[in-house]
Amino acid sequence: MEQKAWLILVIFTCLIASSCGRELKVDHKHKLPVYNHTLATILVEYASAVYISDLTELFTWTCERCNGLTKGFEVIELVVDIENCLQAFVGVAKNLNAVVIAFRGTQEHRSNVICFSIKEAKEFYGDLDIMVTGHSMGGAMASFCALDLVVNHEAKSVQVITFGQPRIGNAAFASFYAKLVPNTIRVTNDHDIVPHLPPYYYYFPQKTYHHFPREVWLYSLGLGSLVYRVEKVCDGSGEDPTCSRSVTGNSIMDHLNYYGVDLMCQEWRSCRIVMDPRVAEYGKTDHKGNFILSRAPAMRVRSNEGEVKASA
Repeated sequence: MEQKAWLILVIFTCLIASSCGRELKVDHKHKLPVYNHTLATILVEYASAVYISDLTELFTWTCERCNGLTKGFEVIELVVDIENCLQAFVGVAKNLNAVVIAFRGTQEHRSNVICFSIKEAKEFYGDLDIMVTGHSMGGAMASFCALDLVVNHEAKSVQVITFGQPRIGNAAFASFYAKLVPNTIRVTNDHDIVPHLPPYYYYFPQKTYHHFPREVWLYSLGLGSLVYRVEKVCDGSGEDPTCSRSVTGNSIMDHLNYYGVDLMCQEWRSCRIVMDPRVAEYGKTDHKGNFILSRAPAMRVRSNEGEVKASA
C-alpha cells in the first residue's frame, strides 16, 4: 500500500515537472490593439446603461445614465430575457460613427449569447464601425457576439472593449479569438474577482481556462493620501503575470465600479422591468420568450407619463 502511495506521488510530481515552464502561449503574430482611454470611458457608460430596468427610459435614451459621453445615442433594438435577467441593446453612436452593442451581466443565471442584426443601421447611416461592450458575464457575451459577427456574418471593423469579464475558453480558443477579433481590449480593475474565474492553473496548460489579449489593468499606486490610478497596458499573452494575475482576485467592490462608473442594477433584486404602455407598442416576444423593442433608425418613439410594471 505504501509503495502504491509513493508511485502515485512520483507520477503526480512528474506531471507537474513536465508541465512547469510549458505554459501555453496565445498566438498573437497580428498587431496588438492600441488602448484608447477616451473610448474606454465612453463604452463603460454604455455597459452601465444596459443595467437600467426602465425600458422606456432606456429605449428613448433618457435615463440618468444616458447622458454624459453617450448623449444622443439612438437605440434601434432592445432585448430583454426576463427569465435569465439578461438585457442588451444595439444602436447608433454618431459621435463614434459606430453601431454600439452592449450586454448586461447576469444577476442570477447565465444565458445564451444574443446578437443583433446591424444591417438596417448600416443601410440608413452608411458604413459604420461595430463596437461591442459589456460587463462581467455581459463582457463574455460581448466577446462571443463579436466572434459570431466576424465568423458567421463576415462583419468588418469590429472592436471590443469589455470590463471585468471572466475567462471563456482555453489557450487554443484564445488564439483563435485573437486572430479573428484582434481589436479587443479587456479592462480589469485592481482585485476584481471575476477576471480570475474560472481559475487559471499554470501547471496544467492543456486544461486550464486562458484569457485572450489584450488586457488593460487598472490599479492604485501610492502611499497614504498620495494615491495614483495606473492604467497598465499588458502584453499579448492574455495572461500577463505582471497584470491582474499578479494579485489575488478577492474584491466584489472592484468588480462593480470601473473608471468611477457603477456597473450594476440600481436595486439588487429579481429581474424587473418598467415600461410606458405606448412604448410597449414597439415590442414583441420572440419564440424564445425574449421581449424585443425595436424601431427603424431615426424613428421617434411616442411615450407618455404612464408606466406599466412587470416582475419576473
